[in-house]
Amino acid sequence: MISRRDYLKLTLAVGATLALKPGMLWSEDKQLELITRAIPSSGERLPVVGLGSSATFASVSRSEDRDALREVLKTLVEKGGNVFDTAPSYGASEAVAGQIAEELDITDDLFWATKVNVAGWGGGKADPDTAREQIETSFRRIGKPVIDLIQVHNLGDVPTQLGILKEMREEQRVRYIGVTTTFPRQYENLERIMAREPLDFIGIDYAVDNLTMEQRILPLAREQGIGVLVYAPFGRTRLWEKVKGKDVPTWAAEFDAYSWGQFFLKFVVAHPAVTAATPATSKARHMADNMGAAMGALPDEEMRQRMIHYIAGL
Repeated sequence: MISRRDYLKLTLAVGATLALKPGMLWSEDKQLELITRAIPSSGERLPVVGLGSSATFASVSRSEDRDALREVLKTLVEKGGNVFDTAPSYGASEAVAGQIAEELDITDDLFWATKVNVAGWGGGKADPDTAREQIETSFRRIGKPVIDLIQVHNLGDVPTQLGILKEMREEQRVRYIGVTTTFPRQYENLERIMAREPLDFIGIDYAVDNLTMEQRILPLAREQGIGVLVYAPFGRTRLWEKVKGKDVPTWAAEFDAYSWGQFFLKFVVAHPAVTAATPATSKARHMADNMGAAMGALPDEEMRQRMIHYIAGL
């Protein structure tokens, strides 16, 4: 079995090839194709692994280490990815990413997923003018006349803010709309919104050791034809702490996972309701490794159960 170190060397060595033929990765003795998943409301296909900009990406943006973020975004696109998830509340990440994408001439290559929420964290009302102002700021930062996806962040005053997004989708300024939450206390409300609103996407937390979404949310997303972006597929730092100092099991090679990052991501994107996972990183080598999870085989349901039990037993 190839080690993570050797795998990373391999992916870097074939960077030039990937730039010419995005979506292909040579691993050991076989060609692995990029895995994509259709957006239910349109059929448009997206790579199943993208890039989030909370956590490490946002902190590096604040530190003004733009070179690191430049390499991350460049690597995402070179490896065949395009989904970039951000939000006005993620500090400087939205503005910095927009600037870097323009410099790299990849603005139009990215599927931009941002958010809106001016209702605050306490569940208050959103002022419509302030919400529109925040959205217009995102347009200026991203530099596109049409944004691919805007979601109501943390279910903030959904009637007001989703109403604005519906209008913008009708005006064709926004291609897709949705809502997000990673707070368990909001899951029940998320279900109600999914059942009654014409959503294109939801954004949720889901990981091999965080299976709550499998009970009701993910089945409902399939039933309603709603795309799913997964946040925190590594449990933020929780899963990394659990596997620290441990080798990836040899049987993970059966579904082309050669690092823990790929192990965790392949578990998530193997669920048929998931459109894409968007882990955050500020390191290009981790971005390259993560994109390896969008290549080759995915675990079947029997293997996914094995993965769950293995991680639970650590």
